[in-house]
Parts: sequence; structure tokens; C-alpha cells
Amino acid sequence: MAHVCVLGGGLGGVSMAYELRKTLPRDTRITVVAQRSCFEFTPSNPWVAVGWRSGEQIRVELEKPFGRKKIDLVVNPAKSIDADNKRLILSDDTTLDYDYLVISTGPELAFDEIPGLGPDGFTTSVCTTGHAEQAFTDFERLVAEPGPVIVGAAQGASCFGPAYEYLFILETELRKRRIRNKVPIWYVTSEPYIGHLGLDGVGDTKSLLESELRNRNVRWITNARIDSVEDGTMHVLKVDDDSNETGRETLAFKHAMILPAFRGVGAVMGVEGLTNPRGFINIDDYQRNPAYPEIYGIGVCVAIPPVRPTPVPTGTPKTGYMIESMVTAAAHNIKQAIEGAAPTHKGTWNAVCLADFGDRGVAFAALPQVPPRNVNWSSEGKWVHLAKIGFEKYFMRKVRKGDIEPYYEKMVMNMLGVTKLGES
Repeated sequence: MAHVCVLGGGLGGVSMAYELRKTLPRDTRITVVAQRSCFEFTPSNPWVAVGWRSGEQIRVELEKPFGRKKIDLVVNPAKSIDADNKRLILSDDTTLDYDYLVISTGPELAFDEIPGLGPDGFTTSVCTTGHAEQAFTDFERLVAEPGPVIVGAAQGASCFGPAYEYLFILETELRKRRIRNKVPIWYVTSEPYIGHLGLDGVGDTKSLLESELRNRNVRWITNARIDSVEDGTMHVLKVDDDSNETGRETLAFKHAMILPAFRGVGAVMGVEGLTNPRGFINIDDYQRNPAYPEIYGIGVCVAIPPVRPTPVPTGTPKTGYMIESMVTAAAHNIKQAIEGAAPTHKGTWNAVCLADFGDRGVAFAALPQVPPRNVNWSSEGKWVHLAKIGFEKYFMRKVRKGDIEPYYEKMVMNMLGVTKLGES
């Protein structure tokens, strides 16, 4: 009987566990090793940060649905990986042996790379539900005493969608509360232009997002490097397209939400060949690590090169569709490995995103994510906001039932009006 361990209990890890149970022989042992006993629906965190959702509304306790699917849950995060002996060392120094390991930890949030950044410093975050709950407390202080706001993404960030989402959701809520006129807003980003998104733009995202910023009276700084943050003050270095310094800004704020750069979690560090220097998992075309082919990587934790260099470093996002595709490929390749066959399944490196603005939104599809593309499409409207709400309800229901069907592929086919996406 093979034992497959999944390291991580987030969107990728839970999807992976259910896909493995659906794909592998019934006697396969599947274990999820997680930091907490509950799943948290990360895409809803911007709503939590303004009080449109509570943390409890987007959490699902995993014991019962995992139990129904005969998936073991170990709430004891890994401290390190003994890859040579196929063993996880957990936080209390107990061990867990595996035949196959799927790493789906998500990232470590590198707030410490900028002095004063993060919930332990002077800015908030929507990267975790706990952070979003803290951000809501800070937002309520802003409502009580309105003042300047800064939203954005730091140098090295690779996930820009939630920054735009939080910016526009926050602005929408301020208008609802009739205090928008008292709150100047800046958007500060490492992107070389508005709508870059770590993807060199998709369709008309540059014009769409610039237009939204103008319509909502939001000022912005691109090619921005945040030097440091103090209580109520952010120091920003600006560069040109050749990375030459063009000036500095000292921005005051009452409330700030900045997405940090990502890096690999501590548990994967120190294993030669497993990660790149930043700690992201090296994988081949079949989601396998080249040095340890029984180890697979999926989701935000995998190493993907930038679409192309930018004046201020930016990473490449891993969107839900891409993660969904990685999950399916990894599950089928593990099945083939158990059967003694060579892997044949590859993920499709496509980027698809629904960016909610609170009352409308922008959707985009980049197939593949690296230009030139077969599909380079973006659209905006209230339907995106409604689709995001629908996706939340769908996914939370599926987590509770223990049956996650591919969602993004169906959504993209509906958006594009096709019956088959084809190869990227």
C-alpha cells in the first residue's frame, strides 16, 4: 500500500488530497500535514479585511470531510524534509514516512525584508485570513479617524491581484460609509506599469485598471521600491525603466496594506536540489522534483521564472486555474508511478483571474501565461463581482462535501465561448 503525503492544507493542498483520493487505488493511504485543522478560503480575504465576511464564514473544519474520504489529517507542521529517507520531521520532532510527497505549502511571507513592513510592523496584509482579520481592526480605526491610505505590492511580490482587489473593495466601502472624501488613496507597486500583474499585462488590463484608478481618484507610483516603513510613514524609492533612481517619496498614511515578496517555507530549505535559491520547489514538466522524483510540487510554492525582467523585481503569479491544472497532472502522474509507468500528464501554464472591485471587477485569461499567447483576453463589469461570489460559494461547498471538480476550466470555456481550450 503506497503512502502519499500532502504538505499543506490550503487551496492547493486540499484540492490535491481530494484529487488523489479520486484518482488513486482505494487502499492508498493519503495524509495531509497542515498547520491548522481548518481550510481557509484565501481569495475572500480582501472581503474579510473590510468586514464583508468574517473569518469564520470562510473557514471549514477538515476533520469530518477528510474522514468521509478516508484522508488522514495531521495538524503538526513539518520542520524539515529528510528527502534521502523519504521522511518528514514534524514540529515536535516526530517523523512521518512517505512513498510520495506533494509539497503545497504556499509561501513564507517575507515581511522582514523591508523594515517596518507587515502586521508585526506598521502595515496590514490580506495574505492569510488571520492577517485579514487584523486588517479589518485597523480599517475600523481608519473609519473612526479618516486619513490617507496606501495599498500596493512590494518589490519581489508576485501576487498583484489581491492588492488591486483590496484597493477597490476598500474604496467601495469608504464610499458606502460616506467618508471617501476624507481618505486620499495611493497605490504603490513594483509593477512597471498599472495592470502589469506580474504577467506583462493581459489583454487590455493596463487601460482597464488605469481607468478604474482615475475614476476612483487614486494616485499611483509604479517602478516603486519600498525602503522602509515607520508608524504612519512610508519611504519609497522610484526608478525608471533602466532601474535608475528618479526620486523618492515620503508618504503619510493612517492605514496601509502592502503585499510582500514570497519565499519558500523553512521546512523545504537545506535539501540540495529541492529548491531554487529563493526556496521555491524545482519541478519538471510532470510536477516532479528532478533530484527527488518521488517529490512533487504544486501551487504558489513552485519555482516559475518571471515572464520577463522588470526594473524593480516582480514575480510571476500562480492563479487558481494554474494550480487546478497542477493538481490534476500531479495526481495522475503519481498514479502512473505507483503502477510503475512513466509520467505523461503535464499542467497547462495558463493564468486566469477574477479580480473583484466590490461592485464590479476585471477578469483576464492568458493562455499560456508567457507571451506570445493563444488567448490574451480581459473584460470588466459587474458580472466579475457576481462570479467571484459564486466561486466562493461553489468552492466552500465542495470542500465541505469533499468533492472538488475542475472549476476554472469550465469558467474559462464559458467566458471565451468555446467547448475546448486546447493545448497552451
